[in-house]
This record gives sequence, structure tokens and C-alpha cells, in this order.
Amino acid sequence: MATDALSIELLRMDGLSLAARTGSGHWLSMDTSVAGGGHGAAASPVELVLAALAGCMAMDILSMLEKMRVRLEDFRIEASAERAPEPPRVFTKVALTIRVRGDVKPRQLERAIALSHEQYCSVGAMLKPTVPIEHHYILEPSTNPAPIPGTEIGATRDDAAREAIFDSID
Repeated sequence: MATDALSIELLRMDGLSLAARTGSGHWLSMDTSVAGGGHGAAASPVELVLAALAGCMAMDILSMLEKMRVRLEDFRIEASAERAPEPPRVFTKVALTIRVRGDVKPRQLERAIALSHEQYCSVGAMLKPTVPIEHHYILEPSTNPAPIPGTEIGATRDDAAREAIFDSID
């Protein structure tokens, strides 16, 4: 039976500031707060776990909605986690709010969320045995009835805003 092995190489940059290079060649920065002995220059490893859960579910949900030929105008997930007060400060509860605007029927979104949560999201599957993961959605009606030419599921954000975000990463 074949497995999909993943790998990273982790480098100490300065103090507790770290950089990880993934097996696919992407770089990721990590740090902790100044109070925790870091520089506060990047997300903490625990924040990245929460972001990974939201990202995993988002990719599943977006892929399923695209297969349903749903036209989206906006999509976002707001995630929060409560943590144990003592080390190891594991998650004790995770809450995800999925916000969607577009021509989406509630049952379509509910189905995509359920499939991601119950079957497809590997990050969620790793967390579910130890922490309850709650999710709910907010569905807003479409404000732009015509799809943007050249996109399969409509616009997700203003292109200039998206470029500004990606330019700030470089």
C-alpha cells in the first residue's frame, strides 16, 4: 500500500524565529510573541494548526461548491480556538464560522461543510479525536447577479485587493 509521505526542513533563524521549507519547496515562517521569548514576527505553530484546519476545510468546501457550479462572490472562514490553561496548551474547543456570499442554496453549503468535516478534511480528522470542532455558516445573498467573465465560480475578491495582499507577502 502506497503512502503519501510529507517532509519539511526546519531552520532556526534567530532566537525562536523559525523557517520551514516544505517538501513541495514552499517556505513558512514561525515565531512566538515577545512575551514568549520570540520576536512576534510570524504566526505561532499553534496558530498555524488553526489556519491549517480552516484552509483544509475551505479547499474542500470551495472545490465541492465549484463542482455544484455555484457562483461565489465572497468566501471566508473565521476560526477561533480555546486552549487549556496549563501545558501542553492544547485546543479544548474549535469554532469555525463559514461566511459565503453568492448564489448558494443552504442545502448546498450544508452538504459541502458536512462532507469536509466528516470525510475529506485531513487536518480536521487529526484534530477531531481530541477536540470538539463546531462549525456554522452565514449565507448572504448575491449582490452581483452577473458572473465576472473568465471565472468559473464568480469573483471572490477585488483583484486589486488580492494583488496588494500577495505583494505584501514578497
